[in-house]
Amino acid sequence: MKRIHEYKKLFGVEKEIELQPLKKAYRNLVKEWHPDKFQAGDERQEEAEIQSRRIIDGYHFLVSMAPETKEKNLPEYKNTITNSAIADYRHKGMLLEITFTDGATYEYFGVTKPVYQKMINAGNLNRFAKRSIYPKYTYRKSKRILQEA
Repeated sequence: MKRIHEYKKLFGVEKEIELQPLKKAYRNLVKEWHPDKFQAGDERQEEAEIQSRRIIDGYHFLVSMAPETKEKNLPEYKNTITNSAIADYRHKGMLLEITFTDGATYEYFGVTKPVYQKMINAGNLNRFAKRSIYPKYTYRKSKRILQEA
């Protein structure tokens, strides 16, 4: 959740993520912080490189969570959570990352330690996730893929 708020603040997004204003803010920030804008040896050039990477990462992160993106990818997401079992999962802080048997990986934000404990102690991991994780938490598709052994 901290990451979401940090990126929203960077792009000046208040509540819902809309692609057009996000794209405009992204372009303005890239123009302001592009490393080529600074001369070689300028102390701000290194800062600009770091900022530009942060801007690009934040943009891709927020685009993956935008309602338009979710709506476009909804059939794929529903197919994954309906037809694929959980192959692997990780919990760190309030982020639960679930990798499915079809190779897709999704991140769920705001999953607390007690909810995670209930999930791993549940008799049927997939059923618990379908009832208590998928419908209740903000998610996004992660770029990480399942690696075959």
